[in-house]
Parts: sequence; structure tokens; C-alpha cells
Amino acid sequence: MAVAELNLLDSLPQTKRQPRQGVATQEDRDLASRFGQEYFDGPRTQGYGGYIYDGRWKPVARRFKEHYGLGESASILDIGCAKGFLLHDLKELLPRATVAGLDISEYAIHNAMESVRSFLRIGNAKELPWPDRSFDLVLAINTIHNLELPECRQALREIQRVSRKQAYVVVDAYRTEEQRQRLLDWILTAKTFMRVDEWERVFREVGYTGDYYWFILE
Repeated sequence: MAVAELNLLDSLPQTKRQPRQGVATQEDRDLASRFGQEYFDGPRTQGYGGYIYDGRWKPVARRFKEHYGLGESASILDIGCAKGFLLHDLKELLPRATVAGLDISEYAIHNAMESVRSFLRIGNAKELPWPDRSFDLVLAINTIHNLELPECRQALREIQRVSRKQAYVVVDAYRTEEQRQRLLDWILTAKTFMRVDEWERVFREVGYTGDYYWFILE
């Protein structure tokens, strides 16, 4: 399957992030960037404002299964897996699948869903602890843009390396100056956010051949 700009998250109940109450301060951003309790389960100005499983990823899991033709014995890696919600839903859909997750947050891993906690590791996307071609599908949704550009490039190379078939990444991006400003007002943790065409150039330069999509504040 050819590389494509592809929205596989359109089955989410909410496709747009809800606005935060108040303006995030530099202190809020510093706390969010630790990816600890404040980011996941603290105030809304510092992150999710409560990262709780509600089943919203179930239709996304089905979409991934159908689009990528994932069989019962598929192997799937989720980079930036947080508390493992998507992997939990994938495992329910494909009980015999091999799933793995990686997240930089010790807090998220330690508070992950029990059903998948044993499959999760603490680590950084720029250095994946798996051999070449380990997974049928590698996911990185709203994750690698939290790295500086050189490390973001390396993370894309790592995604390409450990995937033997397919990959799917979603990153913060913009097309217009208005979208860029809205993104600047929103982001807490992203260190690399670019125009859509700039991201596509990076994909080409690092040899990334997976699919991709954008988080754009319209």
C-alpha cells in the first residue's frame, strides 16, 4: 500500500480538542512536559484534565484492523501509548495479536490498564528497543512532535526500522498563519510543529514510507 495522507481517526466521538479554560502559563507547560500526574490527571491547563478510559478508541481500533488487514496474529506497536487505551481495544478486537507500547511517562505506564500493562515499556521514540521489522503496524499518534526536530527525524527512522509492513503517525501541523497561531496558543508539549508541506518533506528525507495525518486547529 502506498504512503498516504489518511485520516483514520475520524471515527472518534470528538475529532477536535476542547478548549482549555484560561491561558496556559510557562509553569503549566513546564509541568506538562514532565508527562507526570499533572499532564494526565491534573488541571486542564496542564494537560488532559483527567485521562480516563471511556471506550472512544474502539472504533479507531476497528478502523486500523480493517484498513491494514490485521490478522489474528498481527503484531502492533503503539509509540506514545500513555495508559494503553488503544492497545486494550486492539487486544480485545484481536485477542491473539502481539501488542507492545512505549511511553516516556513513568506515571502513565504505572497507571496503565491492567489488561495491557505487562506489554508496555518506558522509553523514548528516538530509540526503540526492538529489532528491525518487528511489527506489522507501528502507530505514533500525537507523539513524535514532542521531540526536537533532529530527534523527531530519528524517531521516524526508528518507526521505519521496526515496521515490516505499515506505520501510521499523526503530528501537530498547520496550513495557514491563523492555524499556526491557534496551535501556538494550544500546545503544551510539542517541540516540532510545521506546515503540512514541511512535514511531508521531512518524511521524504528520512525515508518514512508509512501513512500520516495531521492535528490542525481549524
